[in-house]
Amino acid sequence: MRTSLLTSLYTQYALKEAIQQITVAGFDAVEIWGGRPHAYCNDLHEHDILQLRELIDALGLETAAFVPAQYRYPYNLCSPTRQIRMDSVQYLKQCIELAFRLGAPVVKISPGHTIHEQDLDNGWDLLADSLIRICEFSVNYNVLLALEPCDKYESDLINTSLQAMDMIDQLGCDNLGVSFNSGHAFIAGEDPTSAIENLGDRLFHVHVNDNDSKEDQHLVPGHGQYNFRTLIQALRMNLYDGFISADLGWQYTIDPDPAAFDTQEFLENLINE
Repeated sequence: MRTSLLTSLYTQYALKEAIQQITVAGFDAVEIWGGRPHAYCNDLHEHDILQLRELIDALGLETAAFVPAQYRYPYNLCSPTRQIRMDSVQYLKQCIELAFRLGAPVVKISPGHTIHEQDLDNGWDLLADSLIRICEFSVNYNVLLALEPCDKYESDLINTSLQAMDMIDQLGCDNLGVSFNSGHAFIAGEDPTSAIENLGDRLFHVHVNDNDSKEDQHLVPGHGQYNFRTLIQALRMNLYDGFISADLGWQYTIDPDPAAFDTQEFLENLINE
């Protein structure tokens, strides 16, 4: 297992500077955030993409994953408004193409949230339709899609690994798996050992952050109450050989270096035990 850091921690920095700082902190890889001012798909031109690839290679990093900016607004894959939903599908297609060009093997997908008076079954069906379209497109780019169970404020459709697997089983797409997020799982009350075992070979990516089990605080690992040692043991039992990628909160962005260094030290110590 290798360590990675999502660039959104350095949202006060330009993307190139963020990548450089992540290298200084000692991470093995960079996870690229697809929001502004980093890698929003409509902002990057061909020369920008080439320069980013060259920088990542020159620094000896890998690209762990690509995370589109997609939490509820302006994109929502389960929206009952067709134009919003089709815009969201098109945006994810653009992100997949960009991820491929940046060398990211995985794109994280947020399941979305229904709106007032929208039936949950309707939201589920619309999300399934959107995901099918995205999965079919992704095959052309050899990019895996990782659906991330979220806390109730970000999604009312997929909050647990079992719900994510229900969607994956329903769709039957080989390139659709799960991004396990320790923070969301803790709030949902998921046992890490059972969750990782249930995901099996559909575990495509792992996000880590900490909280108090009540709020999605996105704390530095070890600063909350989550049992990361049990998670690492479960990942080993599942023969997971991907990235452990830290997804930290906005509260650290004014002075991100201490959070980055603390996270890297914590994860390295845990992995090397």
